[in-house]
This record gives sequence, C-alpha cells and structure tokens, in this order.
Amino acid sequence: MSNPHESEVSEGSEGGGLSLRIDRWLWCTRLFKSRSLAAEAVAGGKVHINGRRVKPAHGVRVGDRVVITRPGYEFECEVHQLPDRRGPAPIAQGCYAETDRARAAREKYAEQSRLASAFAPRTDERPDKHARRELRRLRGRD
Repeated sequence: MSNPHESEVSEGSEGGGLSLRIDRWLWCTRLFKSRSLAAEAVAGGKVHINGRRVKPAHGVRVGDRVVITRPGYEFECEVHQLPDRRGPAPIAQGCYAETDRARAAREKYAEQSRLASAFAPRTDERPDKHARRELRRLRGRD
C-alpha cells in the first residue's frame, strides 16, 4: 500500500528524471517569470529544441540545444541539468550554458538599447497621466 504523502512524480516526467517539460524547465531556470508565460512562448513558436518547434509538454534532456526568440535577438543555450524545483538564480544559471554567439547578440542588443535610450528626449519632471499615455502610444505599447 502506497503512502498518500509520497510524491506522485514518475521517472522521466518531472524533475530528477531523464527529461523535464520544456515549459517547466524554462520556468525553473528563471528564463521566464512564470510557467504560464513559458508555456505561452513555447506554444507561440518562440522556443525551439534542437532546431524543432515543440509544444509545452515536450521533454527537454541534458545536452539539448534550446533557442528562445527574444525581442531583438535569439537566446541560445545548451541544457546542462534538469532542476528538481525553481531555486535561487545562481543554481538556475548552472542548469544551462549560453553560447558565445548568443551572448554576443544579447550584449549588442543591450548596448543598442542603452544608446537609444541615452538619445531619447527626457523632461525634468515625471510625466503626468496624460503624458504617460501619449508616450505609450508613441512607442507602440498601447
């Protein structure tokens, strides 16, 4: 007779096994703020494993190459570990290794964003409600 307090995690389906759902892995490694955002990105075709578009329930294994399409660049990494749970950021970062090409693209995008914001006109005081709405409209974030 099994103990009702035991975990019902089967081998290979969740953390500690041979594979982990891609949406859960993305959330556990802190690449997305929530699991639902990770699942939405995967379902929307923004995440590929080994060059193939996958569904949120697809299993990711150690050694797989994951590519995430972000605004302005692609984040590419190799899976090193499958975490048991979502933990601290330093442990989460040890679960993957970003490729040199992806790191260069990310740094280039960050530099371009920094330079673009440096040349953006700024007012001396904080914008009021109407000015904030106008700024959002101009930036296309309505």
